[in-house]
Amino acid sequence: MATIQECREALDRLSDNLARADGDVRGAAAFDRSLSCHVTDLDQTFSGRLRDGRIQVDALTAGPPPAKAEIRLAMTGDDLLALVGGELKFAKAWASGRVRLEAGFRDLLRLKSLL
Repeated sequence: MATIQECREALDRLSDNLARADGDVRGAAAFDRSLSCHVTDLDQTFSGRLRDGRIQVDALTAGPPPAKAEIRLAMTGDDLLALVGGELKFAKAWASGRVRLEAGFRDLLRLKSLL
């Protein structure tokens, strides 16, 4: 089972990857939205913002997200590490229910090039 520290490091790596991206991927990530990532097996939520192509984590709270973020993710810690590490493809994980993504329709359209 992944630890909170490993999950935080995975989110930092994801942020670094987004910041280094080019073209359509960089453009898709270059907007300002509140973001939460609930690590279900640890019952902890990272909250922050997706801003200017980076993920800025502002808080870690116990339980599900305390407020409804504009972009909401939920998955196990191991799945988060596998997604960021490239061992798990987002589309497959989302289709099988291993990863939940909730966002407005326009945000989903922009995010599709990231995923």
